[in-house]
Order: sequence, then C-alpha cells, then structure tokens
Amino acid sequence: APSPTTAVPYTSVKCIDIRKNHHKTKWLMPWGPNHCEKLKDFDEAVSRQIEANDIVFAVHIPLPSKEMSPWFQFMLFIMQLDIAFKMDNDLKENAEITLDVSLAYRDDMFDDWEEIAHAIEIRKLKCTFGSPKTLESEGRHYDCDFLPFMEIGSVAHKYYLINIRLPVNERKGINVGIGEIKDIRLVGIHQNGGFTKVWFAMKTFLTPSILIIMVWYWRRITLMTRAPVLLEKVIFALGISMTFINIPVEWFSIGFDWTWMLLFGDIRQGIFYAMLLSFWIIFCGEHMMDQNERNRLSGYWKQVGPIAVGSFCLFIFDMCERGVQLKNPFYSIWTTEVGTELAMAFIIVAGICLCLYFLFLCFMVFQVFRNISGKQSSLPAMSKARRLHYEGLIFRFKFLMLITLACAAMTVIFFIVSQVTEGHWKWGDITIQVNSAFFTGIYGMWNLYVFALMFLYAPSHKNYGEDQSNGDLGVNSGEELQLTTTITHVDGPTEVYKLARKEAQE
Repeated sequence: APSPTTAVPYTSVKCIDIRKNHHKTKWLMPWGPNHCEKLKDFDEAVSRQIEANDIVFAVHIPLPSKEMSPWFQFMLFIMQLDIAFKMDNDLKENAEITLDVSLAYRDDMFDDWEEIAHAIEIRKLKCTFGSPKTLESEGRHYDCDFLPFMEIGSVAHKYYLINIRLPVNERKGINVGIGEIKDIRLVGIHQNGGFTKVWFAMKTFLTPSILIIMVWYWRRITLMTRAPVLLEKVIFALGISMTFINIPVEWFSIGFDWTWMLLFGDIRQGIFYAMLLSFWIIFCGEHMMDQNERNRLSGYWKQVGPIAVGSFCLFIFDMCERGVQLKNPFYSIWTTEVGTELAMAFIIVAGICLCLYFLFLCFMVFQVFRNISGKQSSLPAMSKARRLHYEGLIFRFKFLMLITLACAAMTVIFFIVSQVTEGHWKWGDITIQVNSAFFTGIYGMWNLYVFALMFLYAPSHKNYGEDQSNGDLGVNSGEELQLTTTITHVDGPTEVYKLARKEAQE
C-alpha cells in the first residue's frame, strides 16, 4: 500500500477586503476567475493606507487544477507564521495571536461558497530569535513553532476555502505585540486514497472470516453439556470486539459527510485495546497452576479494573479533542498551556503503563512456562500414544504463549507510535511518517491471532472413551487422536485448559 498520509504545503494569499461589513457577505478567493485584489506585502498596504483589519489571508484547498476526494478520509492542518523582526514592532514575551477563521466548501468551480464553520481562535506563539535584536537584524525571521490549526473528520467536498483575518484592536490589546507577520503558511495532511482502498479491502475481506469462525466456535461450545468456562467466554468477547473493529462502516464515509467517523474509529479501537489487554491477563491467569479460585471474572478485578479505568480516561481525553471538533474544527486541546501539558502527560503515562503491563505479562507467561515444564517430568511414565498426545499439547501451548507475547509487544509498540505520530502532527513535526506495512501488518496480526485462538480453543466434538484415556491405544487410535489443543472429553474443558489447571495437578 502507499504511505498512509500525505502532507501538502499551502501559502496563503493576502487579499484586500475594503468593504465595511466584513463578515458573512463574501468569500475571498486567492486565484481563479473571481479572485480577490491581492497585496504583495505589507509595505504596499502601508503605502496604500490599507489597515490590518482589511487584509484577509486566503487559502484554497487543494492546489489549482486538483480536487479533494472522500477517499482522503480526513484533513488535518497545521499553521506556520513567518514573523520578521523589527525594532519598533517586536514580538512580546508569551504573545498570543487572535485568528478570525472561516471555512467554506463547494463542489463546482462556479458554485457559491457554503460556510462549514466560523470561529475566533487564540493561539500562543512560541518563537525564538537566533541573532541579537539590533538594527542590523531587522527583517530576519523568528524561528516559530508550528501551531495546530484545524481537523475535519471527512472530506466530502471537492473544494475548500479558508479565510483568515487577524483583527487588530489596540484598546483591547488584540493582536498587539505579535511582531511583523509576513506570511501565513499551512500544511494540510490527509490520508492517501490508495492506502484507504487497501485498508477498506482488508476490512471487507476479514469481517466474514472472523464472523464465520465465531459462529462455528460458539456452536461448538453450545453443543457441550457443561456451561462455557471463563476463558471460552472471554475468547468469544474478544472475537466480538474484533468483528466490531472489522466491520467496514467506512464505506459509507465515501457517500456521506460523516464528520464523526474519526471519533467512532477511536472508540472502536479503544474497546478492542481494552478487551485484548484484559484477555491476555485472564488467558495467562487461567493457565496458572496456583491454588487461587479461578474461572471467575471477579478474581481478576485487580488487573482488569485499571485497564477499564485507563480506557475510560482515554475516552474522556478523546471527547475533549475530537468530540469538540465536531462542532468547531478549529479547536485543539494543544492550544492552551494546560491542555498541552495534560495531553503530553497523558501520552507519557499511557506509554509507561503499557510498558509496565507488558513486563507483568512477561512475568505471568514465565510462571506458566515454569509450571508446564513441571508437567513434562511426568510424561515418560505414560504410554507412547498418551505421551505423544501431551507432548503435542505442550508444544502447541508454548507456541501459542510465545505468539501471545509477540502480539502484545507489537501492540504496545503500535499504540505508542500511533500516539506519538498524532502528537507530532499537533506539535508540527510533519517529517514523521509511519509505514503503511506497519498499520496493515498489526491489523492483520490481530485478526490472525483471534482466529487462531478460536480455532485452538474450540471444544472438540469427538468423544474419546475411558479405555482410550488409560493409554492402551493401538497405532490406529493414536493416529486418530490428532495432536491438537482442541481434544476434549464430552463434558470437560479443553485438554490445554485441563493440563494447566488443578485437575491435571491432582
């Protein structure tokens, strides 16, 4: 697949708006048949006695002779200001810039512009000046951080127009002491259409395969005369959360202007993460051979509780950012000092917690392996067919445990990288590019893992009589045993489950 996202730089055009009634009357186009009257620079504005309030920075998306497409899925914009140093117009410490921003769309080059959003936003300027502030340094530019500007959760229209005003009010101190702004530049980031198609194709293909194995798995469990054990229920719940994340509702985003798709995607992924992390704890716990009372969800509240709390915090954090953006696409939690610190703290704490979780999981897997090795000492005493059967079980079980650890490690890395990538967009470091193979690979791995779990942990419909289980088996019966983890006596749990539980110990 092509790389997941593309970054496109835009430079705004300075338009003159000399009408007294500035707002909601007319949109200023940077180029085309009805383009605005342009200014080369602010020196020209001064010589023509044009005030700062009469200047509008206009950006047309996309660039001339191109069109936007619903396949782009989302648009994220970051802003960079070109601020020059001037002795009589210096940049104040902790300066804030007030932006009067409007966003409009149209689907035909000759249609009227329709407004999507209008807001007055304040952004904090973080700029440094490398040279000494003397007369010789006049005209040199400050080195300013990128500012988060806008995020839209769907690209339903062909053309977009952004009009930015910098209203000046000296009495109220609005846009005073922000230096001499030469230009406003934007960087637009959107998902690649080619990557979107590969992503949709994967989801469309994987949904029925997980659904089919889920139906087969649950049917096998309902054929049993016993009630399903906790591990079987949790595997089924994991299958449901995987199906929820798989269902390709994104196909509708091609035909409908659903701006909430980004938020919905985050919620789906959050539910899956919570389910997967909880499953691993229960999966290892159920194979521990300690004397604790297992097979009850209440026995895991100490481990599962923090995961639930963490997931809820994630949801609240997401609602504070993407939830508000449904109403105001120019809003960002990263614009305020407190918001940035909270967001940064959240990403760091989430990363540390996940690493600790992974270490705890490794410790649990180590304990399970040690217990299983204890079981192997009793194998030589068994008859050949029985020994082969148990050796096969132990080998498959150890393999599954190692796959679980690998899957957990990749998931932790994926979560941290995706959070940092998104943070980098907000901070403005647009050089970060995650390979599409990483996204599709992790997603495919989750599906394969869930598929394998259901396949290996589905109870078998075969009935092995007591005479067979005593180990007096001929060659034919031994072949018939099929060394898989799914061999089950009619009423008991699966052999792997029994092997690692107290029943096997006793």
